[in-house]
Amino acid sequence: MQTTLIKTTDLPKAFLEVHPHNLYLYCKAYAAGLRANTAQTKNRSAVRGGGKKPWAQKGGGRARAGSLRSPIFVGGGVAFGPSTNRNYDQKVNKKQKKLALYHAFAELAANDRLFIIDTVSVESGKTKDALAFVNGLEQRDVLVVKEMIDDKTFLAFRNLLNAYLVEANELNAYLAAAYHSVVIEKAVFDKLTKEA
Repeated sequence: MQTTLIKTTDLPKAFLEVHPHNLYLYCKAYAAGLRANTAQTKNRSAVRGGGKKPWAQKGGGRARAGSLRSPIFVGGGVAFGPSTNRNYDQKVNKKQKKLALYHAFAELAANDRLFIIDTVSVESGKTKDALAFVNGLEQRDVLVVKEMIDDKTFLAFRNLLNAYLVEANELNAYLAAAYHSVVIEKAVFDKLTKEA
């Protein structure tokens, strides 16, 4: 599998005129969407107990108290704590998603980390063959973009720590920015640049 390095001059003009803030906003929205949203606390009405008034309203010289489950007592509820009904999703327009991907690719090309290949295929299905291909690129870690993943190639790449194989429809700006370098099939790259 012979790879070719993509230079900035090989990219359409639309890739080079994108403001970097588009990539920032997309990555921020993507990371927000990954949040588990499982943090939850109980407020004073959800905490068990505290039905009896702790002490008389008047005459004790202390501040009045109606329940031991008030937030000011140990074992009481939490005031303004997190809840699972919070929505962390952030809206990103279709156009902005596309611009973010363009900028990610322009950055990769500017740093000599974008490679193009005719087809990504490991017919043996062996991890050592996929590893040899990745090591041949001499990059820290690689995102490999294939138009349609076949079973053998999937098996070859799935256990590699420094490579991640995705189909063309899974490609996004966050993945492109997260990996040190990207290897993309010619058909996928041509389709991407044609839309620009």
